[in-house]
Amino acid sequence: MRLRAVIAVVTLAISLGTAVSAEAAVRPPDGSVTAAGAEGFDFAQPEVVATGLEAPWGLDFLPDGSALVAQRNQGTVLRVRPGQPTAQVARIAGVVGGGEGGLLGLAVSPRYRLDRWVYVCFTTASDIRIARFRLNAPQRQQVIFNGPVRASIHNGGRIAFGPDGMLYVGVGDAGVPANAQNLASRNGKILRIRPNGGVPAGNPFPGSPVFSYGHRNVQGLAWDAQGRLFATEFGQATWDEVNRIVPGGNYGWPVVEGPSNDPRFRAPVVVWPPAQASPSGAAFAGGTLFVAALRGARLWTVPISPAGTVGTPSAELVGAYGRLRTVEVAPDGSLWVATSNRDGNGTPRPQDDRVLRFTTGERQPPPAGRAGFRPADPAQP
Repeated sequence: MRLRAVIAVVTLAISLGTAVSAEAAVRPPDGSVTAAGAEGFDFAQPEVVATGLEAPWGLDFLPDGSALVAQRNQGTVLRVRPGQPTAQVARIAGVVGGGEGGLLGLAVSPRYRLDRWVYVCFTTASDIRIARFRLNAPQRQQVIFNGPVRASIHNGGRIAFGPDGMLYVGVGDAGVPANAQNLASRNGKILRIRPNGGVPAGNPFPGSPVFSYGHRNVQGLAWDAQGRLFATEFGQATWDEVNRIVPGGNYGWPVVEGPSNDPRFRAPVVVWPPAQASPSGAAFAGGTLFVAALRGARLWTVPISPAGTVGTPSAELVGAYGRLRTVEVAPDGSLWVATSNRDGNGTPRPQDDRVLRFTTGERQPPPAGRAGFRPADPAQP
């Protein structure tokens, strides 16, 4: 059965891209039990599509609906399909794990039917890199971007293509808070690069891949149907965050954590105490932002209206599967969730780690910015 809990959170209303503070909404768990969750997903009846994985991290879909999954600890990419055995399709060269490092984000090209590229983000001994490869020649891996410093903590690592066809990269501060406010550093930032690794025209800082800054550790990137970018961010000790990302925005770390009245910084739209969240992957289905929580061991759902108003978050799967790393929406509208109980911070359960699939019984509209849905743009390299 599904556990639904509305817990102590702070939500901030946003309208027309401007954050406006709201009072904390503090409510105890309501104790209700029901199968019909946010956007109609049946959280009581998951399909287990993969078991025995080693800290799955990045997950994205091919146009045929099968998923590619990056295993952080192994440095391998798996192909996962419901009802079929999991198969290894690539091993990424140069991956050096340890701490929060290893093979992290994965994204399928939005022009996959034409270019066949799969992108991965990983740590080496010294830096964070993005490479791309094709499934028909996975050993031929092309590094397209490097430079952010890797560390044992705060590597970020999430990559995702936006509706504009550009690749967005969440990079942590590498455990050096001052990096986040230093525009010369690529750490503590959200970066925006071209599919070939170059810097796009129109970035807020000319010649720089930096799209936004003042971040501690971004591990989730998701766009709503209106094309607005939201990112999840680990706080230090007080507040974890969901932020509405705007070009050139400064999100305050390490000067502030969570809500602030300082006009220099963009305020978060949702915050949680770290014990309830430690938010990693994020995805939109309909008008709901789904956020996978590690320490919180739950799936947060955040209603966001077309006008940008943020409703009261609620929690699904509380404690049911342990730490949750990644959530994504498949081409058929199903919701896929990857556990992270073998990442060194969890307690593995039988069959961990797992990839779960939740359905509504009805096909959902395709999410913004997913592979296989946008028309090919010949101008994108």
